[in-house]
Amino acid sequence: MYERVVIKLGTSVLTGGTPSLDHPHMVELVRQCADLHKRGKDVIVCTSGAIAVGRHQLDFPVLAPTLSNKQMLAAVGQSQLMHQYERYFEIYGIHVGQILLTRSDLDFRNRFLNARDTLHTLLEHGIIPIVNENDAVATEEIRVGDNDNLSALVAMLAEADLLLMLTDQPGLFTADPRTDPEAQLIPEVAEIDETIKALAGDSVTGLGVGGMATKLQAADIARRAGADVIITAGSAPDIIRRAVAGEAVGTRFPALESPLENRKRWIYAGLRPSGSITIDAGAARALTANGSSLLPAGIVQVAGEFTRGDSISIQGPDGRELARGITRYTSADLTRIAGRQSDDIEAVLGYAYGPVAVHRNDMILV
Repeated sequence: MYERVVIKLGTSVLTGGTPSLDHPHMVELVRQCADLHKRGKDVIVCTSGAIAVGRHQLDFPVLAPTLSNKQMLAAVGQSQLMHQYERYFEIYGIHVGQILLTRSDLDFRNRFLNARDTLHTLLEHGIIPIVNENDAVATEEIRVGDNDNLSALVAMLAEADLLLMLTDQPGLFTADPRTDPEAQLIPEVAEIDETIKALAGDSVTGLGVGGMATKLQAADIARRAGADVIITAGSAPDIIRRAVAGEAVGTRFPALESPLENRKRWIYAGLRPSGSITIDAGAARALTANGSSLLPAGIVQVAGEFTRGDSISIQGPDGRELARGITRYTSADLTRIAGRQSDDIEAVLGYAYGPVAVHRNDMILV
């Protein structure tokens, strides 16, 4: 059913809830990936586990939870984790290639395109990419933060049609199944609204960074980029083959009908907003109903400091985010021309970069 699949393997899946890698289960997951590869499917593995492997390699030292200690554990564990993937895929005669990413690899357009091209080239040569965040060098400022959202960004980069997120839960439930025996698995979610977000809980094992909340964030990014998303248990028998074949497993989030074009994928998921602006009701209607550009006349408030060409969040009168886009003007400029007509821009600023604050071609509704 699916042709290009990103498979996200969380720490809890790779360790089976223990402090160390569950090697037999890891071999089984690799076997399923290899089977897809042999049948002509494009497979990308987005893996967690480097820090857990680093702890095991160093005999579980007692360390303060500082960033530098985590980076040290990741530096030790990443090579060992990659070595295991190489060994297990070699059983099936499949080559793998390592890609380590940080947020800054996605914030800049050229690096975004380079990462995308590397993924596509590996796939063209029959090599399975093994992707992880570059925790050994990533600071808080350049971290993606969790491999759930990283896997969604990878699905976007690779233009995948399925993001399969394997976790320690069978999917999204109507309540916490650990405490509520009446909790029911939700087989499909068409819209990720506030009600759905309220159902998200934390990771069962505590070994990974993300819980169900980050998986919902990731699902929203990936489905906007044109990929179906399935969240399901990594311990279920033959789960990868069944999910890719279209069997109803876990919770499925269908892709939106109109996937974002590549540049808008980058604006939405690659760039972090540097600031925000609040617009009035008339401008909000023009953006959402008519697909219009944002004019200075509709701006009510400017928050944060940003420069021309930065990504900004565009919020409606109720404070909810309506869109993200690339601003044509700095925060200082927009503060001065907010509420003014476009014809007044040059008179107020002494110069003009055009009549719009954010052009519709540089904007994505969220």
